Amino acid sequence: MRGGAGVAQRHPDTAATPAGLTTGGLPDREAGAVLGQYLREEATAFLRALAPREGEPGRPQEDTADTGRQMRRSARRIAGTLHTFGSLTDPGWADPLRGELGWLTDTLGREHRYAARLGRLIGALQRLASAEDTAGIPAAPVPADDDLGLWLPVPPAPDPAAPAAPAEAPEPVTAAALAAGTRRSPAPPQAGERGAGSGPLAVGAARAGALLERQLTLARTRAHSAALQAMGSSRFHAVVDAVAVLASEVPLSPAARKPAATVLPLLAEQAHARLTEAAAALPLTRARHPYNGETLHAALTGELPAERQDAAWNRVRVLLRLRRYAQEVLAYDDGESAARLAAAARVLEQHREAAEAAAAVTAAARTPRIAPATAYALGVLHADQRLEAEAARYAFAHLWTR
Repeated sequence: MRGGAGVAQRHPDTAATPAGLTTGGLPDREAGAVLGQYLREEATAFLRALAPREGEPGRPQEDTADTGRQMRRSARRIAGTLHTFGSLTDPGWADPLRGELGWLTDTLGREHRYAARLGRLIGALQRLASAEDTAGIPAAPVPADDDLGLWLPVPPAPDPAAPAAPAEAPEPVTAAALAAGTRRSPAPPQAGERGAGSGPLAVGAARAGALLERQLTLARTRAHSAALQAMGSSRFHAVVDAVAVLASEVPLSPAARKPAATVLPLLAEQAHARLTEAAAALPLTRARHPYNGETLHAALTGELPAERQDAAWNRVRVLLRLRRYAQEVLAYDDGESAARLAAAARVLEQHREAAEAAAAVTAAARTPRIAPATAYALGVLHADQRLEAEAARYAFAHLWTR
């Protein structure tokens, strides 16, 4: 369903393709006319995001982050559409533009990703440290590892005379809740409920957070400088000029003269077939089992590095995005299937964020001469983020196979 370009209509299923895309709702026009209209709309939205906002009468000044987000959104849709329907456009024009839009999207999105990653990791550290129950732990520790100097507290023996408190069952994490983004972190402890943060995780959490903040803030600053430099470069202005041409005229190939109802659904079906093939290669059978620990175990043992684990899932995320863009070109929304694809896209985006956050923790843990308590906190944080990635895989497996 297109946002800001009108509401997609639901079309009859009489002429449905195997991918579930219909031809009956397409106008009786050439494929190039339908494709060109979509590309012109996105090119106009891209150029509108570049327009100066300050001092415009009757229009509030918008934040730079919103401008960058709109530019990235339109650039992704233009590049994805040129990838799926590239046979209908001039390849000498479309292929270079698609590559340049990918460069622009990545350059403008780095600062946002670093900021979101830092917020995610600091929030996770606070959640993990606040969930650590230190009440009643004696001061005498027991050495757990002589080499690292880690100390684990010994919990007190239960009092047989004390009445047993009823255990509160944790709220289950369902695939629907994760897909909808409604999974909540545990509420922070109230004053007097827990100790003053003297547990092994709480000791290193503050230092680990400071280390991550230094590294990610530096990376964010460099990304911000790179974005400013890119937006002032001749390369950026060349991309803007190409998009401006696209807003008025789309260079098409002779194949674009064919009827839209004949050509566009077939190309969209090819995008769907690539998505289905890539999703079939995922270990969905294991991912459907909750708390299987596969992602964490494989990363820790070196059996399968995290980067290689996540590559196949990231490929499905990209192909799913292309599939949804093709659906927008056809202005088709079949209700349940479109909602399921949108939920799956959100889950895979959460998987990417958790996996990249875990990689950032791994990079921080390689810092020389960090304190043992800091290393311990980073290890717990890394495991937490890998388990978040596993939960996203679990949710996607249930969404995709139902």
